[in-house]
Amino acid sequence: MAGLLAPSSIALFTTPSSTTTKFSLVSSISSGQVWGRRLCGRLGVPLKKERSDFHVVNVATEVNPTDKAKKLASKDSQRPVYPFAAIVGQDEMKLCLLLNVIDPKIGGVMIMGDRGTGKSTTVRSLVDLLPEIEVVAGDPFNSDPEDPEFMGMEVREKVLQGESLPVLTTKITMVDLPLGATEDRVCGTIDIEKALREGVKAFEPGLLAKANRGILYVDEVNLLDDHLVDVLLDSAASGWNTVEREGISISHPARFILIGSGNPEEGELRPQLLDRFGMHAQVGTVRDAELRVKIVEERARFDQNPQEFRDSYDVEQEKLQQQISAARSSLSSVQIDHDLRVKISKVCAELNVDGLRGDIVTNRAAKALAALKGRDKVSAEDIATVIPNCLRHRLRKDPLESIDSGLLVIEKFYEVFN
Repeated sequence: MAGLLAPSSIALFTTPSSTTTKFSLVSSISSGQVWGRRLCGRLGVPLKKERSDFHVVNVATEVNPTDKAKKLASKDSQRPVYPFAAIVGQDEMKLCLLLNVIDPKIGGVMIMGDRGTGKSTTVRSLVDLLPEIEVVAGDPFNSDPEDPEFMGMEVREKVLQGESLPVLTTKITMVDLPLGATEDRVCGTIDIEKALREGVKAFEPGLLAKANRGILYVDEVNLLDDHLVDVLLDSAASGWNTVEREGISISHPARFILIGSGNPEEGELRPQLLDRFGMHAQVGTVRDAELRVKIVEERARFDQNPQEFRDSYDVEQEKLQQQISAARSSLSSVQIDHDLRVKISKVCAELNVDGLRGDIVTNRAAKALAALKGRDKVSAEDIATVIPNCLRHRLRKDPLESIDSGLLVIEKFYEVFN
């Protein structure tokens, strides 16, 4: 399968760019309640009074941004990230990540493979390539100023009342979900400090609020506690997170790209969660000695001087950024013939894929790949590249079957597509 995927994937990273626009690193527009209060206390910044017509207060909207706070979130103060363009090999994994950035409705990526193969490094390196989006300034849910489906309740009420919304442009947010996170930290909880001091029922948004319209990354997802898996399943299915805490009932949008990584030796995922991932990438250990040496040398250069190493890949990073931006802009104009749609569904039917998610994701991924290649029409080659990643994790497991599920998908693809 590597032979089928590599040529198309490698070609993606060599497309020339016509512009040289450079984007800044990702920064979040919302800050934690406790951190914000302490910071404002030190700087002498007054807090806004809560609105009297809301009985639930979102504490993340109360702190005005200051110059010092902006500096703390600036590019120079962040931990250096390994450049995406410097990742050697692993074209299948990189392609799946890029397609999800182009079309978030694909539904995320599940990356499974051997330990020490760069899964976490590759996902976190995606931060530099994330495009910019418009959000409502000061809103803890990254509300879309144009789309009501991505608006928090307060923002929606302001729109209904005819109020103008302050809008700013920021990078798509990537949120890490630690394995040891509590359910309150993920979903949101009551601000006890504000409740005791001011007698106000205040809601403190969690990680799902911060990840809205962004990326939620779970490293070692197969080790995640069952109760957190249930929370992710509920949010991924509905696109909303509902919190019931101590007399407070609040719902907010939680539509995110779910990216998970893990080692299959440490356990399998529940089928319900596995089905929520749009694509599945398998990562193997590099066997070529020369390639392994190159990886070791590049990593040594990065560890010795991260900033100099990142600067050496500026041109390649800019090309990728421009490719992604152009692909997102042209995605809506990409067409796929009805005959190809029928053949995709025939492959899914003959492989006994449960549900229709496989059909939908394969169509979306093929269109995103065509857009990334700069074309406005999907070809059979595009489908051949993405269909193993879209279907392999949806096949029913046969304990007596030794063949790789991705090869089964490829065999059925060539049988149907002649």
